[in-house]
Amino acid sequence: MSINELRSITTFVRTAEFGSLSKAAEAQRISPQAASKALGQLEQYLGVRLFHRTTRSMSLTEEGQRFLDAVQPSLAGFQQALSSVKQSKDDLIGPLRIVGPRSVLPSIIGPVMDEYCRRYPEVQLDVQLDDRIGNWVEDRIDVGFRLGNTPQEGLVARRLFPMQLIICAAPDYLHRHGIPSGLPALATHRCSAFRHPHNGRVVPWRVRVGDSLQDLPINPAFCTNDELLELRAVLAGDVIGQLAAPTAAPLIRSGRVVPLLLENMTDHYSLFVYYGSRSAQPARVRQFIDLAVERLTDSRDFVLGSDELAQANAAGLAAIRR
Repeated sequence: MSINELRSITTFVRTAEFGSLSKAAEAQRISPQAASKALGQLEQYLGVRLFHRTTRSMSLTEEGQRFLDAVQPSLAGFQQALSSVKQSKDDLIGPLRIVGPRSVLPSIIGPVMDEYCRRYPEVQLDVQLDDRIGNWVEDRIDVGFRLGNTPQEGLVARRLFPMQLIICAAPDYLHRHGIPSGLPALATHRCSAFRHPHNGRVVPWRVRVGDSLQDLPINPAFCTNDELLELRAVLAGDVIGQLAAPTAAPLIRSGRVVPLLLENMTDHYSLFVYYGSRSAQPARVRQFIDLAVERLTDSRDFVLGSDELAQANAAGLAAIRR
């Protein structure tokens, strides 16, 4: 049923109920001319007259009465269904499907989800950890998070913060193995690398050299496809690692790791939150998006300023050289 057919049938039923086309038009908040056109289109489609008309009154024909008896219950049920869906759009209940990469959801999005659950306990979160970019329409995803350079095509996206990649080492490592003077010196150091979980390849470090970005191949002393294991090796003083700022920030601030080679740090990737058309989002989805944007956009918890990095680098290296 098209919207024009729905308007025509509604106009017919309201006219029969009020006995007046003008009152039917007023009840639907349309002009009398539009109501007359809608009723005329319905009669033309059915090929029968539905009303006897005079200048002062309207009454149903025999065909009109039979049509009213048949369509009135269905129209009432249809309108009730529309009303129910409109109301549920504003209710903070029901499922909320979220997807994001394993490296992001637990530590970064986890606190947002905890706060959201406390605020709206009747919403059921369905959270999927998935590093691939699947078909969000077929998977019926409400909100997603992705790392990348640009938003995924076909979806609305909000940039939350740049993902800094910082070369770091524990003080114990630097005491035992020395401080690398530049990228070429890393060839003589013990470095960690991440093995891609899908193709098994060792992922090179992405570094800045001057104004360009380059891939730096690593001959790893430690290699894993689990970021927590890599972090453990860095904290133990076994290797130098390239850590994402959300992981590195609290460790740098506490002095547990020292940021190195700051001129080679990159932030070419950003974290985005993705969703469909905002105007059509249920309230439970809108509230989650708003909370994520409020809590995460350029948050100091996940982004280190250049002055802060420089001070941490200077303090850490000074302590090593004493």
